[in-house]
Amino acid sequence: MNKFVLLSLACSLLSLSFAQEVTLRLGHFLSPQSTVPANFIKPWADRVMEESDGRIAIEIFPNSQLAAPAAIYDAVKDGIIDIGWSLPGYTPGRFPVSEVFELPFMASSAEVTSQAAWEFYEKHLTEEFGDVKMIVFHVHSPGLFHVKGEPITDLSSLTGRTIRAPTRSMNSALELLGAEPVGMPVPQVPESISRGVIEGAVLPYQVTTSLKLAELVNSHTAFESDRSMYTATFFFAMNKDAYNRLPDDLKAVIDNNSGLEVSGRVGKIMDQGDALGLSAAQEQGNDFYFFTEAEQDQWVTLTQPVIDNWVALMEDAGMDGAAMLQEARDLIAKYESQ
Repeated sequence: MNKFVLLSLACSLLSLSFAQEVTLRLGHFLSPQSTVPANFIKPWADRVMEESDGRIAIEIFPNSQLAAPAAIYDAVKDGIIDIGWSLPGYTPGRFPVSEVFELPFMASSAEVTSQAAWEFYEKHLTEEFGDVKMIVFHVHSPGLFHVKGEPITDLSSLTGRTIRAPTRSMNSALELLGAEPVGMPVPQVPESISRGVIEGAVLPYQVTTSLKLAELVNSHTAFESDRSMYTATFFFAMNKDAYNRLPDDLKAVIDNNSGLEVSGRVGKIMDQGDALGLSAAQEQGNDFYFFTEAEQDQWVTLTQPVIDNWVALMEDAGMDGAAMLQEARDLIAKYESQ
């Protein structure tokens, strides 16, 4: 082998060493076919790999392979996984400021509310989620009742019913409405309904297809209002050390696929996914019920203590809860008008 070939080989090896290729492990708790994993997480990973010219490789581990839903945040924080997607509400009380968007009849569409949530995050939540590098902060599409047995047609039909709830705000709201809330991550819902542990769940339509929920329940009850009965917040976050180890040009790839626009995009994907869940329920021949805005007023009044308690909790922590609540509402209105 002549010296020119050796020199060329050495230069190639040196070039590869400077490329600093990295593999990131991404974990979430749903099946790969679910709305967000299929339509956001996988395309997001593909985009990052493409924009990094293949220098960032992302391995996706669905179905809680790397961590249970409630453990994903700490798994990201501790570097067990590099990137994770889950709900702050799965660890009740740990992220209290972010709960403002989970309050009853607060949220608009997922696209609108996710943009509001990201802007609120940048101003008020960076300390609460300071252990991680936040990529996206978003909410799901409007939540509603999916029930087996007697449908939810008025408040009296909710009394004593065991209903799955995802957050402590919704747990409190359901108690005030007369139900018996049962907290659990969404993957546990189908088996819990099948075994009679719960009679139904509050969920957005978009997640029901992967759960095959339409086959397990016989009715769905929603509100006609432009304000959702509830939503839940989600984080899509990266381990800080894993991010900081990246060279600047690869950090830029992550940054270019983070933030306000991407949060809104995930919300839009959530909204669009509702059509499939609704269609599956219609094909199953299930029944549908809707509360008018006038009927909703009673629900709003009964769940007002949940909002009051959040404001008081913020004030006890030295923050202006009333002002923060109004700011969140104003941000939702801002993005609704755009």
